[in-house]
Amino acid sequence: MAHRNTTVMEKDTKEQWKRKNNNRKKRNSSSSSSLFNNLDDGTLMHIFSFLPPIPDRFNTALVCHRWNYLACHPRLWLRVDRSVRDLSEPGVFPNIETAISASRPGDTILIAAGGSHRVSNIQIDKPLCLIGAGEVPDDTTLICSRGSDSALEFLSTCKLANLTVKAELGCCLLHRRGRLTVDGCILQCETNPLDYLSCPIVSTSSRNEVIPSSMKGNKGDGVFVSQTRIEGGAKAVLTSGDLVLQRVRVIYARASLLFWFDVEQL
Repeated sequence: MAHRNTTVMEKDTKEQWKRKNNNRKKRNSSSSSSLFNNLDDGTLMHIFSFLPPIPDRFNTALVCHRWNYLACHPRLWLRVDRSVRDLSEPGVFPNIETAISASRPGDTILIAAGGSHRVSNIQIDKPLCLIGAGEVPDDTTLICSRGSDSALEFLSTCKLANLTVKAELGCCLLHRRGRLTVDGCILQCETNPLDYLSCPIVSTSSRNEVIPSSMKGNKGDGVFVSQTRIEGGAKAVLTSGDLVLQRVRVIYARASLLFWFDVEQL
């Protein structure tokens, strides 16, 4: 009898401990949440700036009205939207070239989905991130006009994500220097009979090239492609500098090929 009473008391003690522990966790969670929300707008915005734009910062904007305002603030990213009539709205630009010109190093530019954006020999000489605002890369298309050398020319470390870049002739992306990351994009070039005149990615980076002092602290140059569809052109990558194609991986999807590869020095 005494043994049964002892067992019952142990069970009651364990249940009480669990309830206390759960209550403590709830209090700590609510306390942490309230402390976080007590931070001023500038501090919260600074914290949000360290989040990857997609998907973390985007998801942060769904939490509440205040977080939506801070996560979408022009200080954190710029927007390209051809449909906007009021160009006085801060951080909104009618085309990509204007947005890049107005951007600061480290900015993220969100390019509106729908329709196509004309680009031609646009030089990017500061660290930027260009992201398509659509659900898939096909929703945001950059078209390079015939006769242009490239759609985008990179002279600094940059990242492209969730975009479709089309080039009739020439190349989609011209890499001069810096570390170029292409993630989840579509690169399309002219198909037969003019495919020999075009190439999705061209790199001319050379170790003998004089590097600006502002970039000397960066890692080595290279092009890093992941989960990207490449169509048309004579070859996926053309290098005329010191970089070589490495670590190639291809996945055969139902209607396309997805590529992963690096282009860097041996």
